[in-house]
Amino acid sequence: MTEDQAFEQITAIVQRMLEDKGAKVATIDKNTELLGGAINIDSLDLAMLVRELEDVVGFDPFAEGFIEFRTVGELAKLYAK
Repeated sequence: MTEDQAFEQITAIVQRMLEDKGAKVATIDKNTELLGGAINIDSLDLAMLVRELEDVVGFDPFAEGFIEFRTVGELAKLYAK
């Protein structure tokens, strides 16, 4: 999966999460902060996002331990192979 494909997956998942919560669906770009930024997700939502990405991509970049990330683009890089 390329970084752009990972970004598209992340964007689709986050937008679906926001719709399910009845929250405003925000414009998401690679610089969008995942927590405390323009999108209304919390740490539980973020954990669910990471879990769903693992299912879609087929691997867990966090298997060896936590890797710090803040933005959608940084998360997409972790899932790019």
